[in-house]
This record gives sequence, C-alpha cells and structure tokens, in this order.
Amino acid sequence: MSTVTCITSVNIAVIKYWGKRDETLILPVNDSISATLDTNHLHTKTTVMISPTFKEDQIWLNGQKEDIKNPRLQNCLTQIRKRARNSNHIDQWKVHICSENNFPTAAGLASSAAGYACLVAALAKLYQIEGDISSIARIGSGSACRSVMGGFVRWYMGSEPNGADSIAKQIAPASHWPEMRILILVVNDAKKKVSSSIGMKRTMETSDLVQYRIKHVIPERIKKMEQAIVEKDFKIFAEHTMKDSNQMHAVCLDAYPPFVYMNDVSHAIVDLVHAYNEAVNEVKVAYTFDAGPNATLYLLEESVPEFVGVLDHFYPPGINLEKYRRGLPLNEVTDSPELFNNINAKKQAPGSLKYIIYTKVGDGPKYLEDPKDHLLNKEGLPIS
Repeated sequence: MSTVTCITSVNIAVIKYWGKRDETLILPVNDSISATLDTNHLHTKTTVMISPTFKEDQIWLNGQKEDIKNPRLQNCLTQIRKRARNSNHIDQWKVHICSENNFPTAAGLASSAAGYACLVAALAKLYQIEGDISSIARIGSGSACRSVMGGFVRWYMGSEPNGADSIAKQIAPASHWPEMRILILVVNDAKKKVSSSIGMKRTMETSDLVQYRIKHVIPERIKKMEQAIVEKDFKIFAEHTMKDSNQMHAVCLDAYPPFVYMNDVSHAIVDLVHAYNEAVNEVKVAYTFDAGPNATLYLLEESVPEFVGVLDHFYPPGINLEKYRRGLPLNEVTDSPELFNNINAKKQAPGSLKYIIYTKVGDGPKYLEDPKDHLLNKEGLPIS
C-alpha cells in the first residue's frame, strides 16, 4: 500500500486560453500565460492510494463519491499508468482518490485547473514518474497544465496532432517578482450557468471575432507579456492583462447565442479599477476575469494598503472583517478621503462583494508527508 498527499493552487491567466483545436486531447488554439497562486490560500488537496487489495478505482470529491468513469479522469489515469516505470506491477493495482477544494467549485475560480493539476502531481509521485507531467494534466483540464509548476507559466499551444508539444513551461519562478500581489474579489460563488467547455466550443463554432483574436492579436500579446514579466514592467503587464480579459469576454458576446460570465458588479469593478488608475495617474492595478463574475486583481505590494482602502470605501464589507478579508494579513489599510473624491466611480451597496482573498504568486505543488494530512484512512476510505 502506498499513499501520497499533495496540495496545488489555482492559476489565474493573464493571457487567456479560450478555444480548443482538439476537444479530446484538449489542445488550445493559442498560447496562454498565467501566474500560479500561493497554495496557502486557494488550493486543492488530494490524497491518492494504491493497494493490491482494492477491487476497483474509486474517487471522492468534496465529500461526495463521484463517477470514476469520467472520460477526462480516465484519460489521466491511463496516461499515468502507461508511464509508470515500476517493475512490481503497481500500475495494475487499483487506486483510491480523495480530493477537496478550500474554495468554491465551478464558480469561475479555476477549480478544475487546481483539481487536475493536483491529481496528476500526486499520481506522478505515487507511480514514480519523472519528467514533464503538464501534458497529462492538460488532458484532464486544459489550464491544469499551468498549475503543475509555480511562478509565471506559459502554455504552448504546440503544432503536433498528438499534442506532444502542447506543454507548459515556467517563464519565471515566484521569487523573480516577489512584489507581485493578487486580490480576488468574490462577487458570486454559485456554479456558473455555461461551463467553460461549452462556452469555448460555442465561441469556436460561431464567433468571427475569435478567429481575428487567434491570428492577429494573441501572438504579439504573448511576446509582450512574457517580456513584461521578465523585465518586471508592471504597466505593460497590467495593460495587456486587462485588454486580454476584455477580449475574452467580447468573444463570448460574439458567440451565437451569446453568453456572459460577468455581471453588473463585475463591470462596476472594471470601472473602479480604471477610475482609480486615472485618479493616481498611473497604472497600479489590473483586473482579469475568467469564466465567472469574480475579479482577480494584480497589483504590487506597495499599492495594496491604498487600494484596499479604496475597495472598502466603494464596496463596504457586508460582514465582519475577519470573515471578509481572507488570505495574507492586511496589516495596514489607507483611508484617503481626498483620493476617494477624485475617483469617478459609483459607491456600491454593502455586501456587493462576498469576501476578498489577498494572496501572492506561489511555488507550485507541495507534498504533505505527515500522515495526519491524508484524506484517506488505512482502508483507503475518506476520513470523515
């Protein structure tokens, strides 16, 4: 019997992956770039266990037993077992998997990326697989390939029909840009109406605008974003992050029938970020929205106290601060009435934001060696 427990964080794309050229292998139509967040604040925790006594593969997600026959999950398991190098036939043994998220699932917070990256990282250690594992994570959930490593990561679309060159590579570790910070503004943590997979498929089949994006916008934007990360040029990084988010949601509107992930509060956050940057006469904060209404803001550590003060003013907390502000400690928040007056934005009703998570760029998957951290007991069943 062998057991591995891993925690892996979500990654938040600054140049988006939106569209596949192969639905089965999950091969994207363009390169993408993201930052992997700190595992302390938004993560999936997964325990995997193999034993010759297990009768069948089994999986539990967030306390519920799920169907192990999920095609994407089966593809990952098949690829892992193919690459297992053990001589004692453990690739023939059945596996039990137990996984938990410490954040809402299917709410546009990249839960599937963290989930599949964590599963593949745990299985790779369990089966003693070495080398690139991003291509295996990719066939579970495309953007999962970026969460198998820390820091700033580029996922190459590749050109091989079998997806052999569609892999993720690190642009720079978290330590390269230690001042970078992230604020996640949770607007709504309910499950979204249109899944990312369905949304992408509809966009690729019906949007004319997405074809222009793929051919004429993304290649140059990828180059500029990678250079901005290497040179730590926040202004260029921020501008391309916001423009790419806007364009991803524009192609969703260009799909037929159109669909939207952002809501009125999301759009008000966009307005506030632009109004703040205008008031301080500098690009200090960038927003990006994945397939959901929740905002991810990138900013430098020095800007955090002032901007959280702005958030508190325009989005008054509806609950006590201990529950509202999560993640890294916010030791100092600046109250600037003069600045607030200069920001051309509308004050929102208390509780418009459910909560905020203050975090940073992280180092990627971590393995937990203490048996107390396992989610499965000695019999391979979930610990209640």
